[in-house]
Amino acid sequence: MEKLIKYFKRNSYATMKELRVSGFQTRDIRALIEKGLIEKIKPGFYKLSELDIENSGIIDVCKSIPQGIICLISALEYYELSTVNPWQIYVAIPHSERKVKINYPPVQFFYFRDRFYNPGIVKIQTKHGIIKIYNPEKTICDMFRYRNKLGEDLALEGLKNYLKRKDADIAKLHEYAIKCKVKTVMLPYLKAMVIE
Repeated sequence: MEKLIKYFKRNSYATMKELRVSGFQTRDIRALIEKGLIEKIKPGFYKLSELDIENSGIIDVCKSIPQGIICLISALEYYELSTVNPWQIYVAIPHSERKVKINYPPVQFFYFRDRFYNPGIVKIQTKHGIIKIYNPEKTICDMFRYRNKLGEDLALEGLKNYLKRKDADIAKLHEYAIKCKVKTVMLPYLKAMVIE
């Protein structure tokens, strides 16, 4: 069991396949879960419980759902474009994918058609893994697409905070508004905020 704990301290995350290849037994993995030393994120995927890293929930999701992209309120929070701290992680997956099961953290899935899923994906390398997330411009446009479900106030807050950033790119925002089919909805707000 000590070898298994050392393995997790070295790697932080592991799949059942990786653990078996390294010679670890299922009963030892189960014992560590029961003791609370490792956590089961989804069937066949585990992480070290004491792992204290920034954005750990987002990294857990990105590692366990390879086709998942952090989106909407979670992306707004990541980019500090909102004061809302969501209790679940918002994840976009392709419309054609079947439902994914994940034990932890709590996840809200959004099934995007290819034309909405593919544009604007950014890969951010961290010490513990890659975060796949939509860029700020795509995030704001998606918030306007889902304004009726998630609240127009959040979309407006995101837009307002984005425009305050030094790296705000109105041309890029306009481009994503067209791609996300929210140009007619978002442009009046954008014009009003730019004039302020």
